Amino acid sequence: MLSRTIITDPGDPRLDDVRDLNHSDTRPDLPGGKGLVVAEGPLVVTRLLESRFPVRTIVGFKNKLDSFFEALDPTLQTQLEGVAIYEVTRDTLAEVAGFDMHRGLLATADRAEEPTVAEVLDGAKTVVVLEGVGDHENIGSMFRNAAGMGVDAILFGNGCADPLYRRVVRVSMGHVLRLPFAHLEGTYTTWQRSLAELSEAGFHLVSLTPDPAAEHLEDALAGKDKVALLVGAEGPGLTEHAMRATDVRARIPMAPGTDSLNLATSAAIAFYERDRSQRHL
Repeated sequence: MLSRTIITDPGDPRLDDVRDLNHSDTRPDLPGGKGLVVAEGPLVVTRLLESRFPVRTIVGFKNKLDSFFEALDPTLQTQLEGVAIYEVTRDTLAEVAGFDMHRGLLATADRAEEPTVAEVLDGAKTVVVLEGVGDHENIGSMFRNAAGMGVDAILFGNGCADPLYRRVVRVSMGHVLRLPFAHLEGTYTTWQRSLAELSEAGFHLVSLTPDPAAEHLEDALAGKDKVALLVGAEGPGLTEHAMRATDVRARIPMAPGTDSLNLATSAAIAFYERDRSQRHL
């Protein structure tokens, strides 16, 4: 059995990796602070162990730790060398985290160096490019949808939220730890120039927009070997700067009297349509 340390004092500094998880200024996943990756629940913690991020601590209730380690694949046991394992009660963890952590199992890891855009594009056929997407739940949902629909990578343009924020990790079901991502350089009005790297790599750039004058998404994707789908923030959508840098503007056909779907749903439909179109190549 893996050794663990029982901690009963909520003020114990060994629990600082999971302290004040909801505090906007001191939470441990702040990039400007500790910048940790925080995983919650057995499935996401397992995916963290499988990922490129070096795990630091695992914290949980006795029964949750027991069942997690009992079910853990033996090949992942080596990932636990040097990892601090702390057993706590529900009340202790609630006081440390700042709310009731009913899942009862958390792990933290250091951030790993992000791959370059070129590394992410190498071998990829389908990528997603986000602009101005600041909602953590939308980003998490898109990673989960992208993983399910065979998207190879996600690229971040200007104005997007931190993809390793705790809520993103949770909503994505840990897929943000598995699906490659990278950031494109540039400001609000210049980041679009980075899209030239995708064009040079052979990607057909498709802007997703509800504009009824845009091309039907099915037609925009037909016969394309490599595709980059550009997605903007819910509400404002993609900027004109971004859309001008793409090859085509495409829309999801909507029933009369409607004009849009929410962001994660729209993206999921586009991912599915891309996956479907590849079957006819």
